[in-house]
Amino acid sequence: MTTPNFPTGQYGVTMSRRVLQQLRNTLERDAGLQAASYLQEAGFAGGEAMADAFRAWLADRHGVEQPRDLDAAHFGSTLSQFLSELGWGTVSVSPLGAAALAIDSSDWAEAQDDPSGEYPSCHLSCGLLADFLGRISDGTIAVMEVECRSRGDARCRFVAGSPETLGVLYDRMAQGEGYADALAQAG
Repeated sequence: MTTPNFPTGQYGVTMSRRVLQQLRNTLERDAGLQAASYLQEAGFAGGEAMADAFRAWLADRHGVEQPRDLDAAHFGSTLSQFLSELGWGTVSVSPLGAAALAIDSSDWAEAQDDPSGEYPSCHLSCGLLADFLGRISDGTIAVMEVECRSRGDARCRFVAGSPETLGVLYDRMAQGEGYADALAQAG
């Protein structure tokens, strides 16, 4: 099995999960709450290269030129294979209500091996997935992590949807509502 190649002119960097986790720990220690914004912004910067690599990988592996041409029934398994080969982890993808998509992983790379966090904290991944998904769908996508292995959850769960939907989700969760109930009302 070969790792997906980044297109000509783009460079991919391989680093261990530990490096990613230590970067987050250091930023959280030194920057406090700003760490989430810094990591998310860094994630956004990687979305374009990841989308280009996905397009090239999809054409090479499946003969599909554009992600929008991929049969929706195969999107989740195809995305999981791609992300796994890049080292991010395996994922399952499913609709979450009428207005969002759940991306779940029990082995996500950014999650801490030693869960001790109070909140979901795969911030770099949220930015990366938002930009990546927006580019392959030709739309604007927001991503929020609502469950995280770093705080002891069994999985990392990322919710992807329109910025408006996730804005409502965030507001309702900030008021103490669970994400499933908030999404049911937002859809």
